[in-house]
Amino acid sequence: MMKPSQPLSKTVFFCVFVLVLTKPVFSQEQKANFPPPQNPPKIAATKVEGKISIDGRLSEPDWDRAEIVSDFFRVEPAQGGQIKNPTTVRVLYDDKNLYFGVFCADSLGKKGIRIQDLRRDFNKGDNDVFGIQIDAQNTKQYSISFQTTPYGNQLDQQSFNDANTDDDWNALWTVRTQRTELGFVAEFAIPFKSIRYDRPVEGVPLEWGITFYRMARRDYEKTVFPAIPQSFSENRMTYAAKLTGLEVPPPSANIRVEPYALYQYEETKDADQVTGKSNEPKIGGDVKWAVNPNTVVDLTINTDFAQADVDRAVNNLERFNIFFPERRQFFLENSGIWSGGGNVQVRPFFSRTIGLENSFNARPAPLDFGARFTNRDESQTIAGLVVRQRESENSTSSTFGVARYAKNYGDENNIGAMVTYRLDDTAQDLGIASRNNTTLSIDGLIRPKSEITLTYLLSSSLDSETGQTGYAGRIFAGAQTNNYYLGYLNAFVSEDYNADMGYVFQQDVMYHSPGGYAIVRPKSLPFIRRWDPGAFVNYYHDFEDFGNFQQASLYIFPVYTWFKDNSFLELSFTPTWQNINFGFAPLGIEIEEGNYQYTRYLVMYNTDQSKKLSVSGSYQLGKFYNGVRNATSLGIRYAPIPHMALSANYENNNINGLGILKEDLDTNLYSANLRVALNPRIQLSTFYQYNSYDQQGRWNVRLSWEYMPLSFIYLVFNDTQMDSFDPVQNTTQFISKITFLKQF
Repeated sequence: MMKPSQPLSKTVFFCVFVLVLTKPVFSQEQKANFPPPQNPPKIAATKVEGKISIDGRLSEPDWDRAEIVSDFFRVEPAQGGQIKNPTTVRVLYDDKNLYFGVFCADSLGKKGIRIQDLRRDFNKGDNDVFGIQIDAQNTKQYSISFQTTPYGNQLDQQSFNDANTDDDWNALWTVRTQRTELGFVAEFAIPFKSIRYDRPVEGVPLEWGITFYRMARRDYEKTVFPAIPQSFSENRMTYAAKLTGLEVPPPSANIRVEPYALYQYEETKDADQVTGKSNEPKIGGDVKWAVNPNTVVDLTINTDFAQADVDRAVNNLERFNIFFPERRQFFLENSGIWSGGGNVQVRPFFSRTIGLENSFNARPAPLDFGARFTNRDESQTIAGLVVRQRESENSTSSTFGVARYAKNYGDENNIGAMVTYRLDDTAQDLGIASRNNTTLSIDGLIRPKSEITLTYLLSSSLDSETGQTGYAGRIFAGAQTNNYYLGYLNAFVSEDYNADMGYVFQQDVMYHSPGGYAIVRPKSLPFIRRWDPGAFVNYYHDFEDFGNFQQASLYIFPVYTWFKDNSFLELSFTPTWQNINFGFAPLGIEIEEGNYQYTRYLVMYNTDQSKKLSVSGSYQLGKFYNGVRNATSLGIRYAPIPHMALSANYENNNINGLGILKEDLDTNLYSANLRVALNPRIQLSTFYQYNSYDQQGRWNVRLSWEYMPLSFIYLVFNDTQMDSFDPVQNTTQFISKITFLKQF
């Protein structure tokens, strides 16, 4: 094992010194966390006597009869204190819908509004936002959220234990907004059919957990109802208020049908020679059947993901696998229920392994059908998924299955188990024999106090081809308060762990990462909103041979600061130790086996990302193995009006004297995106990226029209060129697709 050198010891001492030095400062400046209330506040919904028109005006007399909720609590930029931008909420209901009428005051009225674009599932960190979180089954561990901007964008999401959020869950609901000289109004209509709730018990008052939150982005003022500590999000449902007064319809089986029709044209060229051409019409669809308030069955037939976002190119210079997130809607919904979801080290089930020929970056393989079963109540979750993948030119047909059980106990604890099974059929013409792969995983979450979270995952795999059993896992312990964060993460993967339906960041590795940071809000420096100095250790060694060191680094960030003007600055340095004892050639440059030690330095800055014009940039310099690497990243975003946003990004890696041959390499990665919207329902997005390393250029142009709630027309153009300036190979796709959603 490589012994830590003297600089490593000094650096560890420096990290501890920074955290100890800052603790007296932040402990005096910050108010502490507070526990959930023993008796949550209650708000009453009022039954509608007339008819509510969703137009963002709150002009109906029923709104005047509704109880006003205005007792919001400030959590940003400081916990507690006077609220600059007050918010009022009213709640109504009728036989079909739950209505929310919201007024968000702003001292500058329309001029004070901050919004980046009009897309659905927007980035809530850089926009004015109002959100509603509902825990209709009173689990205290799960919530659904409905959020909007002053322009009526929609964001709906699921949250699991305030630790894992699924932004890609879509529900059927409506919101309209109006901007005034005093702020903006939002009017929501959420069908009861879009909310899972238990059957009312006669004589027992109905109560749902509920929270509200508002982000006034110009002042970075976040307020919540009821009061929730600054260190937690609005999804921490142990703090939720109780929504009372509802007379809901008995939950009934409701069915949501979403058929589609598609036409796809694809052409491949080598130079000017057409080498492949296809014209493919296609029909299919999805069905969602809410059998009862707790049970949902999803079916997909002849599944298609033509409208999904394309992956962005990455130039990988590290020894670890690159994690590409899932982008396909059927697999994104309810993804938080699967064991290992939300982390990028070990996932026994990772849905990107489904529907691809050979690897994460292979060509898509067709899916015949898929089915998902979910049963969730306040005490447990039972879920299953099965998908059938059709044989293609380069891969055999396969069946994928996963089953999950999780048990809730206490206020915020759970324990679960999951099994995955993949069966690859025999394909004699491809020379592929049948094989199967199985994993069994145990996982859980423990929250002994609101500030402390413990999670664990242990997984084993068995592969029929190798006959080997492997092991992998992840353990995390963290404490999050208003004043500091401290945490320890351990992840491990054995050499024989093979999860054919999963993802791991590396084989034969044990990873340790302790660290933390202070949270300082200095009153004596009025231009600083928040300063988070701290450090993290990243230490890797073999799983099979604990004494064989792989890599270590210390990420030290004495300056990690948000300013009052909402700009951000980071100054950090990363001492790194490497033991290269395997064939390693990042971007084709072969690194000689041996030990290396170097330090890299980073400067990162961005202006307020919510403004019409914002810029960002970083510069990283220092040695890199036996060479020198300077990395530059620049970005600019211009959104003169919410209906149009233009962004451009540039990344450069300048490498000199690297590897056995002391090679030089200069790579450039350019990307640009133009988004134009007539309104939140009609949008055009154009994306282009060029990577000088492999000389690949890529266009993705997508027009979407939500002509009815969750019913879309898509026109998609994709073009990939292997050499953009002298095309050698070129693949062009044109796709038209229409979906129609009907809820019964």
